[in-house]
Amino acid sequence: MTMKRILPLVAFTLLILAGCSAMTGRSSHSSQNPYDRTLFYEKYLNPPASPLDAQIARTLKDLRSRPGSAALHNELGQLLVSKGFPKDAETEFERSVNADSHFYSGWYNLGLVRMARGDWTGARFAFGRTVHYRPGHSVALFQLGLMEEQRHNVDDAIDYYAKAFAINHSLLDVRVNPRILDSKLIDLALLRMYPKDHARGSMQFQAAPSGYLQRQPDASAPSPLEAPSPQPSGRDIVTPSAPLTNQAQQTPAPTPGQRPAPAPQPATPPQPSTTTAH
Repeated sequence: MTMKRILPLVAFTLLILAGCSAMTGRSSHSSQNPYDRTLFYEKYLNPPASPLDAQIARTLKDLRSRPGSAALHNELGQLLVSKGFPKDAETEFERSVNADSHFYSGWYNLGLVRMARGDWTGARFAFGRTVHYRPGHSVALFQLGLMEEQRHNVDDAIDYYAKAFAINHSLLDVRVNPRILDSKLIDLALLRMYPKDHARGSMQFQAAPSGYLQRQPDASAPSPLEAPSPQPSGRDIVTPSAPLTNQAQQTPAPTPGQRPAPAPQPATPPQPSTTTAH
């Protein structure tokens, strides 16, 4: 084999080896705990002077021992938003749902930070995951309505709003949901939800009358018609050989034309003798 043919083969082999080495390096780096090193924002923390910074430091300490906790990633993300590090917070929310794909709170928070920085596609996907794992998540439904309204999908936006308000009426209060001021479709959403909401509200169900339960017989007690009659015991049963009669019933009845026999007189006790001696 000539030298001209050997050199390209050697160069190709070196490139393959370099690529494998780089992939191995990235794999080993990604498998490490990212909290083993000092993070960028830690140098801005002052735990003794700030309760928020102290809470961030405690959460980081917990994550260094439990890097796979979705709840801790989610908590740290919220703290970093309050501290003013939204990009680092977004990373924490992503780690949260990577640790547990069903963790809908992490999906919702991820949607909020993506929406805040203008990533509408990423935010819509995150909110969609939220309602997928938690169908009754009213605030996520409202956020999806806002996004559809921004995209001029009026029917979809009204549908999301109507579902959100039907689940959680407090979203209509600006003190609870300030972003309601960003929508111009609220009146249409209320009209959309009115038939179902009105139908439920017009059903005036009634409870049992007062004292009804106390008047009901005990279900465990037998009915008088079903109660068995008491059975006498063997020693209480008397079988006489002749009908029992009393003394008056032993006098025979007179036959027709015969005078009734006089009733027997009680015997007179003998009187003591009164003879006097002469």
